[in-house]
Amino acid sequence: METEPGGVGGTVCLSYNQDCTSLAIGMRTGYRLFSLSSVEHLDLVHESFDLPDVYIVERLFSSSLVVVVSHSKPRQMNVFHFKKGTEICNYNYSANILSIRLNRQRLVVCLEEAIYIHNIKDMKLLKTLLDTPRNGSGLCALSINHSNSFLAYPGSSSTGEIVVYDANMLKTECSIPAHDSPLAAIAFSPTGTKLASASEKGTVIRVFSIPEGQKLYEFRRGMKRYVSINSLVFSTDCQFLCVSSNTETVHIFRLEVPLERLEEASSWSGYMGKMFMVASNYLPAQVSDMMNQDRAFATVRLGFSGHKNTCTLVTIHKLPRLLVASSSGHLYIYNVDPQDGGECVLIKKHSLLDSSKSEKGGEGSAESSAPTSYAATVARPSNVPSSSTVTGYSEDGGALRGELLPEHEFAVGPVQLDDEREFPPVSIQGP
Repeated sequence: METEPGGVGGTVCLSYNQDCTSLAIGMRTGYRLFSLSSVEHLDLVHESFDLPDVYIVERLFSSSLVVVVSHSKPRQMNVFHFKKGTEICNYNYSANILSIRLNRQRLVVCLEEAIYIHNIKDMKLLKTLLDTPRNGSGLCALSINHSNSFLAYPGSSSTGEIVVYDANMLKTECSIPAHDSPLAAIAFSPTGTKLASASEKGTVIRVFSIPEGQKLYEFRRGMKRYVSINSLVFSTDCQFLCVSSNTETVHIFRLEVPLERLEEASSWSGYMGKMFMVASNYLPAQVSDMMNQDRAFATVRLGFSGHKNTCTLVTIHKLPRLLVASSSGHLYIYNVDPQDGGECVLIKKHSLLDSSKSEKGGEGSAESSAPTSYAATVARPSNVPSSSTVTGYSEDGGALRGELLPEHEFAVGPVQLDDEREFPPVSIQGP
């Protein structure tokens, strides 16, 4: 096993867009956006060196809308139209911004003890969740399915409680006692109907139904040692769940309907399975839970450890792939066998910091033709009530409710989503 050296340029953060068709990296010198439509080529879509020490960069699907936060101004959120090279707006908050989440309805800003929910159509503040439990890592998740826009965040700083909040209707949906230890990672499935979680111990991964909050699956990542979870993500078809940590192993679990083991008693293995199930009823709860936890369907043995990384499961050229982006400044692409699982095979390694090794997307790139506009995309019909009927909404953006409003300014007047010249196109690949 080799420990990779840090990349030149200093990778600060890594993030995939909502449908995992693009990768964003924040660097000490600025940020870059890549298209993930090919295995052989890594297309550089955009790069900017206007802001130094970028530690948050989030792109809205495949549009030109990108949100950036820099260590030089950690309380300021900047929203850019990168193809036009203009700033749409910026907001200043009362404390450092720890994370930002986007979908086609909402923009969520997470501080250590507060969460701000904006309407992405006009950037207006809709709701401020004050006095949330201390959340030093800015842990939160937003469903990319804008028809529900569920938001999940820690409900406790000492246990693994999860609060699920409906960011469309602006109300708490449920609270889930997911783990005994504090949370380390949470992630929604693409449809927003499942929520996965891991605690700071990093040994057990649980999946819950949303909005009911019922436990559906429980997977064991490992038993020998506690680890720090780096990423937790569902595949785009909701069939698999991928977990990476600060170790050299990435685990992929299959989400399938549990078989009735009692019906398998005709075989010797089925008979033994039945005996284990019966025996588990007489064992301590911790031992019983361990016997009923499923193991990884597929794994990846990385050639390094200790670097922060983020993973995703996507389909490229009609085949399932595992992508691992490392803070060392590299992107690794693995083949995944969807039938038999097992050890995944590394097929390509790309540099994220050496632009000479990346092909910049031109007129013929996958993102150059986008027949659907941003305005048309965010205006898609949904079951969200109008602003006059949404509970807790007010035209003043919360001032009448005594909420703390972030200072903000728009580059050229307020954002108008019906203005095609102001907002960028969005590809039709989104949900």
